[in-house]
Amino acid sequence: MSKNLTAWVAAPLAVAAAAILGLAALSAAPQDQAAPADGKGGDGKAKAGGRGARKKGPPGPVPRLSDGHPDLSGIWNGFGGSGNDAPNMQPWAAKIVAEHRAQLGAEDFEARCLPGGPPRAAPYHTSLFSTPKLVLMLFEGNTHMYRQFFVDGSDHPKNLKPTFYGDSRAHWDGDTLVVDTVSFFEKSWYDFAGTPHTPQMHLTETFHRTDYGDLEMKVTIEDPGALTKPWVIERSTTLETEFEMTEYVCNENNQDPVHLKGAVK
Repeated sequence: MSKNLTAWVAAPLAVAAAAILGLAALSAAPQDQAAPADGKGGDGKAKAGGRGARKKGPPGPVPRLSDGHPDLSGIWNGFGGSGNDAPNMQPWAAKIVAEHRAQLGAEDFEARCLPGGPPRAAPYHTSLFSTPKLVLMLFEGNTHMYRQFFVDGSDHPKNLKPTFYGDSRAHWDGDTLVVDTVSFFEKSWYDFAGTPHTPQMHLTETFHRTDYGDLEMKVTIEDPGALTKPWVIERSTTLETEFEMTEYVCNENNQDPVHLKGAVK
């Protein structure tokens, strides 16, 4: 039986604290490797981190949908990815990341209760709900946003308007769900460093439930306007069986980002 957590409200200072924690992550790179100011990265392959073997989820067989494909449904812990290489950026993009770092990320949209945009990782829970034709991704943190992965054989609509989460169409490759996403709002922050992107950005994500309690993911970001080569991030997470999704309220009109920016003077 799952344990219900008490719903809580994050006040503006708590939101700012989350932003500061994100900036600390930028320096320490505990999830996805933070982008270096010079724009030089590695080969994009995940390396063994110094944290030891990752925790395994509860054992058991992979649950299946009515059509035989894996059922990705469940509440999953924060999407980790320690040890990934930084992106290889165009000079102009590296300059912007350096400016963000100098300002302690005060311009980060998430500090203002706006969506970060995929494939940004978060320490909060993520709930997946699968059907044969549609997979929903629900976010516990920030603005309680959601993503839709259409698995109905449809293509991206023409003349799409850019959005924070883009338009996602998916298909199965064996037991791996492959999600193709385009049309992103150009000013969104898809990582803690605020790596810029252009209308050419193309996101490919794979989701592979290896057993009942473990989910492996691979993220590939292609953006020739901002990156010199595709950025590949490998992540993994475990099924959460002891908690329910909690209520998180990100208050509007957060005043604290100004303090972050002022602290740089």
